[in-house]
Amino acid sequence: MSEEKPAESQPAEENKDKKPKKEGKRGGRGFGKGKGGKRGPRQEEEEWVPLTNLGRLVKMGEIKNLEQIFYHSIPIKEFQIVDFLMKAGKKTLKEECMKIKSVQKQTKAGQRTRFKAVVAVGDGDGHIGVGSKLAKEVQVALKGAVIAAKLNIIPVRRGYWGGKIGKPHTLATKVTGKCGSVRLRLVPAPKGTGIVGAPPTKKLLQFCGVEDIFSQSNGSTDTMENFVRAIYDALYKSYKYLTPELWNVGDIRENIFAANNDKLKNYKAEQKKP
Repeated sequence: MSEEKPAESQPAEENKDKKPKKEGKRGGRGFGKGKGGKRGPRQEEEEWVPLTNLGRLVKMGEIKNLEQIFYHSIPIKEFQIVDFLMKAGKKTLKEECMKIKSVQKQTKAGQRTRFKAVVAVGDGDGHIGVGSKLAKEVQVALKGAVIAAKLNIIPVRRGYWGGKIGKPHTLATKVTGKCGSVRLRLVPAPKGTGIVGAPPTKKLLQFCGVEDIFSQSNGSTDTMENFVRAIYDALYKSYKYLTPELWNVGDIRENIFAANNDKLKNYKAEQKKP
């Protein structure tokens, strides 16, 4: 009798019952580690397209410094204007985070925690700005606070304590600023005195280019945001106090928008072209 050979076992189809994986709607899922996969090269910054007439005049080169904007009391609504003018003037705008704190709000679902950042910016040559921003993440809050500080940039009037020798080294007059319960007084000081005050006072006055000053503060100065805004308010008032030197400022210039009306029309027409 011929022996019957046992039937060869067929390999089990492992993937028979398994459903094929669906690809995610977002591109890049499943490639690399973590969500989103590997990131590509860093994208270059897009070219600034101004949205306001002030931004258009800056881009065209009709406005070459911040003093022209302050002279006409024009509000800055695009932070790129400050960056553009600083770069054109070969100046560096320094940034400093003064305070980051968490704030909470009670809701029906529980507590909602967000972060608040207070940032100061300055070029060390008579310009300073302070801004704050709330966000769910610290990085987003810092970025928004920097933008707010650039939009709030102001000029600071500097002067001399005694003889007018060299560059202005202190403030021109005594000034007082306040915010909440904090009151701050700044008094001009002679050369070589330095900045006599708390660390936030030193940092902000260095940002605006003041070298010698006396300061006196009252109130809850532990509240960092109020303290910083009181310093900012005092520096803002440096151009509000008119000394006899500022009584005759010279001739009145034509409004910058009226003087460049035709150029703005042509610029808008060129932008609309496909």
